[in-house]
Amino acid sequence: MDHIVYLDYKAKELPNLIDGKKTKIIRGAMGRKLPYGRVVKDDVLYFVENNGGGLVKAKAMVENVYNSEKLSKEDSENLVEENQHFLLLNLGLVKRFAGKRYIVLITVKDFEQLNPFKIDRTGYGNMDDWLPVGEIERVMIK
Repeated sequence: MDHIVYLDYKAKELPNLIDGKKTKIIRGAMGRKLPYGRVVKDDVLYFVENNGGGLVKAKAMVENVYNSEKLSKEDSENLVEENQHFLLLNLGLVKRFAGKRYIVLITVKDFEQLNPFKIDRTGYGNMDDWLPVGEIERVMIK
């Protein structure tokens, strides 16, 4: 399965992945929201920065996925803190994810930059920062 993943521009998530400093992607919510339970080893993640450009600029393979059970606020905060050296979250993202009941941690491998391309978001909600697209060719604008 291919996924479109929006990365935080201000937190420099894409540059940190490019440099190899960041090796994990995090998502968290109070309920089991995407991508909880929907990402598996060997899926492909296509990365877009949330700066309005809308261009897919890179991709990586999923090496490992951790879907938490329901966490207490303290356990959630500890999980984010324990993984911070893989995540490299800025303060805003730490506040966004620490304390959520459900956390998804995705370890990536085989990161590569791509010739940027646009995608067709028709059929996906405005606010989604994770889009399971099946095959990337289905949403790629050529």
